Amino acid sequence: SINGKCFDWLLVSRRSCFRAGVRYYVRGIDSEGHAANFVETEQIVHYKGSKASFVQTRGSIPFFWSQRPNLKYKPKPQISKSVNHMDGFQRHFDSQIISYGKQVIVNLVNQKGSEKPLEQTFAKMVNSMANGMVRYIAFDFHKECSRMRWDRLQILMDQLAEQQDE
Repeated sequence: SINGKCFDWLLVSRRSCFRAGVRYYVRGIDSEGHAANFVETEQIVHYKGSKASFVQTRGSIPFFWSQRPNLKYKPKPQISKSVNHMDGFQRHFDSQIISYGKQVIVNLVNQKGSEKPLEQTFAKMVNSMANGMVRYIAFDFHKECSRMRWDRLQILMDQLAEQQDE
């Protein structure tokens, strides 16, 4: 109840059975475009007979890459060089668009250091896909919000405002 108005709020997360696995052992996509550790979270609000739903998905960056554990705290990501990334990438987003409609990708990986090549490759692939149903936003979460500066999330929210209103 908020301000005397009672409503139902449901939060449902569904984890994909494709490419599930432990962090660092399962990354990227398979040839069918299934992203590792893909999760769909749906928020449903029910008020006086009306319902509204918002779905958010998350998963591994959808191209062929790995990050094999070693003695380092954070192993360096390796982007596969011997495969056509675009086939699986295109399948992934075709499936996303069929299931959910227009997509706004929010990439939160570091834009420097060992994750920089992941961000650059992801941005390049989205641009080369040239699909008006997919928009890409990169936000270096660790840089912007370091030292618990959570107020800096407003930068991201401002970038997403138009799509969120839509």
